[in-house]
Amino acid sequence: MKIAFFSDIHSNFPALCGAFASAERHKVSKIFCAGDVVGIGPHPIEVVRLLKERNVQTIRGNLDRKIVNLIKKEKGLKKLLKNKKKASLAWTALQMGEEEKSWLLNLPPEINIQIEGVSFLIVHGSLLSDADYIYPSITSIGLSSKMKDKKTDVLVCGHSHIPFIKVVNNIRVINCGSVGKPIDGDPRGSYILVDISKSIPFHSEIIRFNYNTDNLVRDLEERKVPGISSDEFKLGVKVKGD
Repeated sequence: MKIAFFSDIHSNFPALCGAFASAERHKVSKIFCAGDVVGIGPHPIEVVRLLKERNVQTIRGNLDRKIVNLIKKEKGLKKLLKNKKKASLAWTALQMGEEEKSWLLNLPPEINIQIEGVSFLIVHGSLLSDADYIYPSITSIGLSSKMKDKKTDVLVCGHSHIPFIKVVNNIRVINCGSVGKPIDGDPRGSYILVDISKSIPFHSEIIRFNYNTDNLVRDLEERKVPGISSDEFKLGVKVKGD
């Protein structure tokens, strides 16, 4: 059985379509998403609707949480468009329809699941917080401090936008990287492919895929999304603002 783990789509619909197309080529049976579905990009509604349509089990990321908090407040969102730090989140919250809001509001913070006898724990940052990071340099002591005594065969995370696979304390740690906004210098989206089969040992690998950035850049400009440079998507890096 092949499973794909997505994360950090960040309202990038062309990238999500590219990830689904890649997963289909790899004959994936099940897809999970480790959060940050919306925020930053120009397509929050399209991304949410496609994940719902495909029945992708999804958890809440830190930006999803912040946008949910803004949606709950309702009032004052338009004023926040003038706030440099919160403009992007406010813009996203204002785009969401009632169905999309309801879906986002009901996302769980984590998923615990057993598949073919293998236990998976899916979080966004870590068990400490959806804003905590797990980097490729994670050590045995560092991971122990983040696990809060929970046991699992595979820990799936995102948030850092840096994909990696590493076995620590007999736990396979897999960071999905980012479907929609890579920052490691490779503009291609990334996700993790896991193959569980009785005939072969447990196998996991990082998958990179191309998508049409021209459509994304066009929509960023036409929809006047605040607080983001199109170069970040074109180059796969963070671009410092003024």
